[in-house]
Amino acid sequence: MLLAYIDESGNTGSPKRGGSLTYALGCVLVDAANWATAFDEVLALRRRLRASFELPMRAEVKAKYLIRNTGPIQPLNLSPAERYLIYRAHLSVLAQLPSRAFAIVVDKRDRDDPAPSTCFDLAWEGLLQRLERTSSKEATPFLIFHDEGENMAIRGWVRRARRNLTAGSAFAGSGPMRNPARLLVDDPVARKSHQSYFVQMADLAAYAAFRAVIPPGPKIAPICPESMWMELRDATHRDVNKERPRGPAGIVLR
Repeated sequence: MLLAYIDESGNTGSPKRGGSLTYALGCVLVDAANWATAFDEVLALRRRLRASFELPMRAEVKAKYLIRNTGPIQPLNLSPAERYLIYRAHLSVLAQLPSRAFAIVVDKRDRDDPAPSTCFDLAWEGLLQRLERTSSKEATPFLIFHDEGENMAIRGWVRRARRNLTAGSAFAGSGPMRNPARLLVDDPVARKSHQSYFVQMADLAAYAAFRAVIPPGPKIAPICPESMWMELRDATHRDVNKERPRGPAGIVLR
């Protein structure tokens, strides 16, 4: 079974009303059979970060804290270069684990004042389509874990996907195809992100994907440069956009 850990970056609000330029979902995939090994490797990473930067084992590491030097990161008085190293270490370790990562990025600049529900639906539809394709190709069920927040809306999308999920064809003119996610197991599991290292990694992946699409300014680039997404290396789940690549490998643009 594949365990899919998901978190978002940005918001669904209109950029014309102060919303973010994109809405992104990051997904970290871990095979259940290898979960214990992967978790032990993440624990080892956090121990190294504790030794190097005094980062507490239970500290929640999310992109907004590293970028803004807030939350549990603030008391550590870390320089931008040190926060960059912590960010990079989390993505780099995914390449050493039995894991993969990909992201869905809804670029709101290409749309005429999109409604919040439109951005949310585009992102979750795209994510569930890629999970369905992956699970079908690998003939394995999958279970979704996500950060708490839009619990009811996410549960609605997951239940719908199990019965009636469509996917755009990779061949021009052939129209959408119906691909219900028959290997999707049960309802999604909401997790508090501070209690899940893998959900935190999904958050870091989501923000890195955003910055791979829209490069950061000079204040953010020292912590999360445009190239941060490339730190995933072999952990990049390239199959999600290899048929119609519009962005970097592993990032689905919508």
